[in-house]
Amino acid sequence: MPKPTSIPFLIETVNDHDIRFLQHALALARRGVGLASPNPMVGCVIVREGEIVGEGFHQYEWRDHAEIVALKSAGEKARGATMYVSLEPCNHTGRTGPCTEAIIKAGLARVVFATRDVSAKAKGGMERLLAAGITAELGPHDIELDAMELNETFFHWAVTGKPFVTLKSALTLDGQLALPSQTKRKRREWISSEESRAEVQRLRHASDALLTGIGTILADDPFLTDRSGLPRRRKLLRVILDTHLRLSPDARIVKTLDDDLIVFTAASPKSPLARKLQNSGVELVSAPSKGGRLNLQSVIKELGRREILSVLLEAGPSLNGAALAAKIVSKLFLFYAPKLAGRQTVPFVRGLGKVPSVRALHYREQDFGGDFALEAWLQNY
Repeated sequence: MPKPTSIPFLIETVNDHDIRFLQHALALARRGVGLASPNPMVGCVIVREGEIVGEGFHQYEWRDHAEIVALKSAGEKARGATMYVSLEPCNHTGRTGPCTEAIIKAGLARVVFATRDVSAKAKGGMERLLAAGITAELGPHDIELDAMELNETFFHWAVTGKPFVTLKSALTLDGQLALPSQTKRKRREWISSEESRAEVQRLRHASDALLTGIGTILADDPFLTDRSGLPRRRKLLRVILDTHLRLSPDARIVKTLDDDLIVFTAASPKSPLARKLQNSGVELVSAPSKGGRLNLQSVIKELGRREILSVLLEAGPSLNGAALAAKIVSKLFLFYAPKLAGRQTVPFVRGLGKVPSVRALHYREQDFGGDFALEAWLQNY
């Protein structure tokens, strides 16, 4: 997440009344999960004499930003009212005109926003509103932190041009990704609880892409789909790293593709297998490699170019280690089950000698049906 913004020339006058409506704007913004990308999630509330007269949130397909949705809802009641918005109103022309100009035209008296916009093309909204004589204020620090976390993937992409990568794993207490029974090809035994697995689907729903390695595909033959049942604007992009192109056309991830599967490889795109995969609808993307491993920075850069804001990495120990070593991981989301494998089966990472020593910037613990999850942010930008 970006650092909180201090506005030295603003006197903070927000009160509990304002905080309540800012929290409502944030709740509206969260309704845009899966629907707003590649734009940020934004919620907006317009209040006049203590009553909500208009509100809305952004969905990419609607085109209108949250502020415009709320203004249309409020109509003439917006004149002289206060707008609460989860993100500083934009001050540029893109798919739509500047929200600042619409706010000025509507005659609002005051705008309170939860956090500033770090996007180079969109920032400057507060200054434009102040110049027009509208009171513009930033919310309190704790609300600002909530708003930045809500759009951490957008902020990261806007600043770096690369997606925000979350490495997700389910582990035993002794750090293994599998129980002994799983490695012997017996009946599948889940490490994590049903509640943890439901949370994984929520994480997939909130992500633009899911990234894994060919080793996981060969070992588990997974679908890697979003099974949350929640609406999303674009399909979850399934991305496989396959240096030597070993993906079978009969794999379930190939059989279920729907213009949502990319394979990064260093192999020739003209080989018989490559042609067969391409004829099945698989998109093959050439990537540089060294020592039998694809360049992960190159992969992440290409995904960012495709407006992929967020990537969920679900992989085995080799790719986990390589991703950490390449410093592409922004956050860890680790589910720990109250179980012991008892011996080394499948460790969390391999190649520890190449993984840099990192201290989490901050972390959060949560409980999921008897498991506990550690969410740790590894780097800023």
